[in-house]
Amino acid sequence: MDELEGVEHDLEPPRRRVARRAKEIDRHPALVGLSRWLRERLPGDSGFGDPLSTGGDKPVSVMGRRVSALSGQGPSALRDAGLAALQVWQALGESQGRGRGESELTIVFTDIVGFSEWALRVGDDAAVELLRQVGAIDEAEVCNEGGRVVKRLGDGLMAVFEEPVAALAAAGRIQRRVNQIEVDGWSPRLRAGLHVGRPRPLGGDYFGVDVNIAARVAAAADGDEILISEAVRERLGEEGVRLKRRWFFRAKGTPEDVKVYVATPQEE
Repeated sequence: MDELEGVEHDLEPPRRRVARRAKEIDRHPALVGLSRWLRERLPGDSGFGDPLSTGGDKPVSVMGRRVSALSGQGPSALRDAGLAALQVWQALGESQGRGRGESELTIVFTDIVGFSEWALRVGDDAAVELLRQVGAIDEAEVCNEGGRVVKRLGDGLMAVFEEPVAALAAAGRIQRRVNQIEVDGWSPRLRAGLHVGRPRPLGGDYFGVDVNIAARVAAAADGDEILISEAVRERLGEEGVRLKRRWFFRAKGTPEDVKVYVATPQEE
């Protein structure tokens, strides 16, 4: 039997034999182990290459998705080498200010109070029409204040801003404009939550405790209300906004000492 296998290998075309040998080398446990050991010691995210870290449309993310597709799903030293280069590229971009890994950001969450119940009553056509109108408003206002929509969450969104004043101004205008919408006899009421922190970028998204706090602050708001954390309040000026302490705030997944305020930005 071994002799027959040897004969089959001898009859194998040279090009196929080279390709097979290259694949064996690429997947050799020692070489794969070495490539992964090196990645853990290079700057940046050593896990870069999974769907979370390569989300978004940045060049490094697009290339990361392509490199990750090499050699299928099995181990590959060549793929790890390519991802290592992109990992360093991403880290250098962040350290030179093109990324936001070490930057302080204001995180904003919004959603429409009672949307799900209303959508069940009126059906998909009216619900989609409302979401389109709201989407056109919040996208424009976020961009006008220099922010970026990170992702849409059904009837809400997550956005980030470099300055809390800009984030609050955008949230206030979005809220006022959304309140003017009427679809199928229903006027939506939007709520928002703001928190300042240093969220961890991963692909086109952000993760971490600060993101969780911002989401929980938003969830505690009532319709037509904007809640901000103490971190946001400390960075706002004395003019242009009225603040009222929300004394009872408890949210799972947030520090016990988080303080929140109802913020009412003055209309321009």
